[in-house]
Amino acid sequence: MIDFSPVLDTLKIELPSWAFGNSGTRFKVFGTPGTPRTIQEKIADAATVHRLTGLAPTVALHIPWDTVDDYAALRGYAADHQVALGTVNSNTFQDDDYKFGSLTHTDKTVRQKAIDHHLRCIEVMDQTGSTDLKIWLADGTNYPGQGDIRGRQDRLADSLATIYQHIGDEQRLVLEYKFFEPATYMTDVPDWGTSYAQVSALGERAMVCLDTGHHAPGTNIEFIVAQLLRLGKLGSFDFNSRFYADDDLIVGAADPFQLFRIVFEVIRGGGLDADSPVALMLDQCHNVEAKIPGQIRSVLNVAEMTARASLVDVDALTAAQEAGDVLGANAIFMDAFYTDVRPALAAYREERGLPADPMAAFAASGYTETIVAQRVGGTQSSWGA
Repeated sequence: MIDFSPVLDTLKIELPSWAFGNSGTRFKVFGTPGTPRTIQEKIADAATVHRLTGLAPTVALHIPWDTVDDYAALRGYAADHQVALGTVNSNTFQDDDYKFGSLTHTDKTVRQKAIDHHLRCIEVMDQTGSTDLKIWLADGTNYPGQGDIRGRQDRLADSLATIYQHIGDEQRLVLEYKFFEPATYMTDVPDWGTSYAQVSALGERAMVCLDTGHHAPGTNIEFIVAQLLRLGKLGSFDFNSRFYADDDLIVGAADPFQLFRIVFEVIRGGGLDADSPVALMLDQCHNVEAKIPGQIRSVLNVAEMTARASLVDVDALTAAQEAGDVLGANAIFMDAFYTDVRPALAAYREERGLPADPMAAFAASGYTETIVAQRVGGTQSSWGA
């Protein structure tokens, strides 16, 4: 039996709190029975995923969606459920003042409001023990001439520098990029190069976040992964999948081979080493599928492709590459991808006291029926709450 312990024992996948709330399309947010009404119930659901997979020990927060009066108590609540609080995600895209930008806005008052929000997020980090502040901006323009492209970059740099000054010695600022949406002509942080340029100017504790759904169709994402690892600036992943745009689907749903290629570069670049700074997180919205099984499936998909990628015979691959053996090198790569690792992964889980089939174990657990019966009344968590 194949031993995946060396790679899987270091694999940790952070779950997003918002994945357990209601979501949908631009036209409709769909409600479902049993949806969490509080961040505590989101944490309980995330803890269920970790209990069944053993690979999801932390939960990311989104502020102000997950705002509470006592973050120390929330940290304790998470610990009681055998998970920890992870990345704190800021939100400057759901306030009327940010219609024309937040950290890039021409109005200094609006920019300061956005900066102050991030400083509050850092305070949340201090209380929760989080080490990462992740910033994604909806800032951009829809029409040529609408905004000063260079001026917006200058204002962004100034705003980020102010925020970075408040990051603790053991904390990081992680800047996410997005090809488009909601801005359609020019997004202020549209690609890895822009994010890299901005964080490089800040310092060593500023990194790039790569969302696998935030690229133009056909983009070689694994090249970006390799480059950022080479430069020492890949801070975190947001794993999801897309067919057309930022679909936020279960990771690996659209292109499992792409996920395999990405994870191979992560492993090759030391991204799963014990001292690696790379954080792996899911970032998904479960619009029509059940949320907890959706997160379980994503975690299992990442684990499976990690296991397959670890099977690549790197020495043989390097020899074939250096010999110019095109087909030989490709065959070595593809042999690993096509290997069915599911029986070995089931055995790996059982050896650690986990269910061989976490999806089946969840379905049989009665957890869904319990939360549907218990979570009656109140306001279900959704976009913006």
